[in-house]
Amino acid sequence: MASAPVEHISPPPTSSKKNLILAAQIAFLPTGILTTLLGPMLPLLIARWALNDTQAGNLFLVQFLASVVGVQISGVLLSRLGFRPAFLSGLLLMACGTSTLYTASLWLGMASVAVYGLGLGLIIPTDNLLIAEISSDARTSAVSLLNFFWGAGAVLCSLMVAWTAAHKLLPYFLGSVSVFLVLLALAMRGLPFPAAASFSDRAPRWSGLARNPAIWHFAAVFFLYPGAETAVGGWIASYVSRLGPTAAAIAPLMPAFFWAALTVGRALGTLFLFYVPERRVLRAGFAGGSAGIVLMLWSSALPGVIAGALITGLSFATVYPITVARLSQRFGVAARSIGAFMFSLAAVGPAVIPWMVGITSQATGNLRTGLLLPLGATVILLLIHLRDW
Repeated sequence: MASAPVEHISPPPTSSKKNLILAAQIAFLPTGILTTLLGPMLPLLIARWALNDTQAGNLFLVQFLASVVGVQISGVLLSRLGFRPAFLSGLLLMACGTSTLYTASLWLGMASVAVYGLGLGLIIPTDNLLIAEISSDARTSAVSLLNFFWGAGAVLCSLMVAWTAAHKLLPYFLGSVSVFLVLLALAMRGLPFPAAASFSDRAPRWSGLARNPAIWHFAAVFFLYPGAETAVGGWIASYVSRLGPTAAAIAPLMPAFFWAALTVGRALGTLFLFYVPERRVLRAGFAGGSAGIVLMLWSSALPGVIAGALITGLSFATVYPITVARLSQRFGVAARSIGAFMFSLAAVGPAVIPWMVGITSQATGNLRTGLLLPLGATVILLLIHLRDW
């Protein structure tokens, strides 16, 4: 089946393009912080607001359902007005939600999570598609490098939450992230974002696309992978905190092991993706991720859990950047509209799977049982990629 029509948009001049790419990369540092913020903060919020596991899982649900709304808005803005409005609005919404999170009550805290989740829904697809579109000569490596900055933010988040919480400075850390986002939005106002697509058939023909098996493969990956990644990174601190007093002391740092491995893998991915076929990387990534989660759940001692987290993070490192790059390559500028659907699934997955982990844990009295859900999702992803599509 023929793919959606591709509109060729002239890229900005080279120097301006470099500035835009650099700014987009910097923007993914606080994006990584906020996407993963609930993970290291979850034990703190559980204690602060006296939450059970189901209520804690609801925080993930609120964040990522708000992100779904943001993704839908981004799809409209990208196809009609271009990248600038979605990008700047996302930064400002993230700043607003972050500034009030820890100082609020439970319900106001949930509202704060929803606001920055809405901003994340705007910025994540916009930034990914922006880099993929203006880096057509090395699309996969460019998206992998962008997501390296996201991973660096995720690692920084875990470390800073642990350190500032220990020194009773957590509100100041969140406030500084908020101020940085506002300053970044102001600095990026004048950068030359690509223009809105001008072809008349801006929206893809979904009746035709639905007959293409690749669409459903993309949909499954965009739903399952972010959900599995968020469930592992989001619940690992709480999982380790229940292994005993010694493990509980290091629990807030546990997400850092996972995100650090993922970040290192993305840095390496910008190099080896030039030499290793993408399909082989995807299969190895999901196979390794499955093995890493099994090791985490099988081990009852902290070293085994840490090893499993590192293996899972390294294995997951490049699968999402490759998927985003393949989407952009296959559909061209039409990916701005198709991406609204795909990135919505990428927000629904992290809403549903971590939430279901909490529900399963509460029902069975065993968080290890709940974490079988991201393992199952990763195994399904491996099976999907055993065939070429």
